[in-house]
Amino acid sequence: MLGITPLAERLGYATEQLAIYTGPTVGGLLNATFGNATEMIIAIYALKNGMIRVVQQSLLGSILSNMLLVMGCAFFAGGIIHRDKDQVFSKATAVVNSGLLLMAVMGLMFPAVLHFTHSEARQGASEVALSRFSSCIMLVAYASYLYFQLSGRSNIYSPIGSEEVPNEDATEEDEEAEIGMWEAITWLAVLTLWVSVLSEYLVNAIEGASDSLNLPVAFISVILLPIVGNAAEHASAIMFAMKDKLDITLGVAIGSSTQISMFVIPFCVVIGWMMGQKMDLNFQLFETSTLFITVLVVAFMLQDGTANYLKGLMLILCYLIVAASFFVHVDPQSSDG
Repeated sequence: MLGITPLAERLGYATEQLAIYTGPTVGGLLNATFGNATEMIIAIYALKNGMIRVVQQSLLGSILSNMLLVMGCAFFAGGIIHRDKDQVFSKATAVVNSGLLLMAVMGLMFPAVLHFTHSEARQGASEVALSRFSSCIMLVAYASYLYFQLSGRSNIYSPIGSEEVPNEDATEEDEEAEIGMWEAITWLAVLTLWVSVLSEYLVNAIEGASDSLNLPVAFISVILLPIVGNAAEHASAIMFAMKDKLDITLGVAIGSSTQISMFVIPFCVVIGWMMGQKMDLNFQLFETSTLFITVLVVAFMLQDGTANYLKGLMLILCYLIVAASFFVHVDPQSSDG
């Protein structure tokens, strides 16, 4: 865990440099993608070993920590530095992302409800079939979202009343870029590779750490693993918030959650299908309801397009409640819950 942290910080720096060349929309997207490379590699490696619950819990934990902890810390740090005003961000981006997150919750909810109400047409098989169908639909939705975001719709994503400001910023920042574009891309690739190597060791150490530290595996998977996996997003989201670039912060924190819930989780279901592993979208009732409540809280926090340290503090406190819940939660190991 300690080895990954400095690498994650450099990953944030390289992405910030690249964001100067690409603009906030693509910059946020790149940051989310490189930040999630770790989770994807951890997930595929654990799937290969048949550790389906670790895959589900680490991805769920990643969504929760991005939405509550990363965004909370960013809003809090930005709010403390800019105490005299409310920071603003694009309301349109927040609304689109909140909608996608609610769609992801919908995709995760139905397999769980089907399982726990015992209303499957074919016991056990319907749940997996529904998960695979929903995953394909979610991947189509995410691809459409990417196309929408990158097809010259950037005028929607600038905060109201500051249409001309981004252009001035861009000219100033072009001079400030400390490394070249291809240099930044190379660094991103190398750092991502190193993080993946260390992540593999991390996954193998989970069982042993659970026994020796006397911590539940669910707590390690949902709370500790994502904090390390998201260290890159965490560092860069806070940096951008302190520089009053909340649109990139939002692109990193919420964009990353959207990417995991609408792309990485369905992708893992499809990969599991190819590997012959029965990975499904039934995340058990406890986890699904936690995610549902979190998405609702965050959607309400973002709806007015402003951020301050109080909102940040509230999100961090919500995360502490979630962490405490998983600390006392015993995961039903058997698949029949």
